[in-house]
This record gives sequence, structure tokens and C-alpha cells, in this order.
Amino acid sequence: MEASASGPWADANRRDATAMVRQIHVVGAVIISGCNVLCVQRGPDGPLPLMWEFPGGKIEAGETPQAALKREIYEELLCEVAVGDEVTTTSYKYEFGVVHLTTFYCELVHGSPQLVEHAALKWSDARELRSLEWAPADIPAIEIIMQRLGPAQTSN
Repeated sequence: MEASASGPWADANRRDATAMVRQIHVVGAVIISGCNVLCVQRGPDGPLPLMWEFPGGKIEAGETPQAALKREIYEELLCEVAVGDEVTTTSYKYEFGVVHLTTFYCELVHGSPQLVEHAALKWSDARELRSLEWAPADIPAIEIIMQRLGPAQTSN
């Protein structure tokens, strides 16, 4: 007799499998200059090779998301930002775990972004964000940013 794939035991097994998936909490900076948005490209090695993303990284134990974002931007781009309003929080399940990404609007307050960890960086017109190959967790934020910045650009 075969084991059934439904019922309370199957539900419990699915919950247990989900609990064992690595949960990764990260932050991303939506740095805007005029109508342009700073985009960074991941390196060719490691997860999500050469995909575009918002700069940022993991939240360390005891850090607020805002503090983590300021630290990550300094480490990755050698500049300082003021962290503003939250854009959105999204979750995306990758092979290596579930990424919970919270993005914030940010303003450069000191320095200018420099490549340290990424393969490339570019200031992209908000209307052209979809033309880049983005990491899937970043895509919901792109849609929100385009709604916020895109209409203002087309009316000028």
C-alpha cells in the first residue's frame, strides 16, 4: 500500500520542509538622483551571476534594517546614504533559500558610488529599469519605483 500524499501528515511534512529552508533577511537601497536610479550588477561567480539588483546586503544580528543598509552601502560603494521611506518588502524562494528583501528610498549624502564588490554600476532612467535582467526579489520594487518616477518623467 502506498502512502497518501494528502492529509494532516503530508501538511505537517510540508511545514517542516519549509521551516528548514534558509531564511535570508536583506535590505536594498533605491538611490535616486533626479529621475535616475542606481543599479548594480552582481559578479559572475556566486548566486544570481550578472543579474542586476539594488545595492545592499544582509541584516546582521542586532541591526535595524536602516543601520544595515547604511553599513552595506558604505562597504559596497564607499559612500554614505540617508535612508528614507520603505519602498516594499518582498520574499522570493531561490535554490539557496528564501530571500526577504526590504527596499528603502535613499539619498546620497557623502561621496559617490564606486565599484568594490559588483561587476558594474549604472544610473538608469526609471523608465528603462525593465530593460535590465534583475534578480527576481528586486522586481516588485522596480514596478513601484516606475509608477512613482515614470509618470513625472513623461509629463516633462
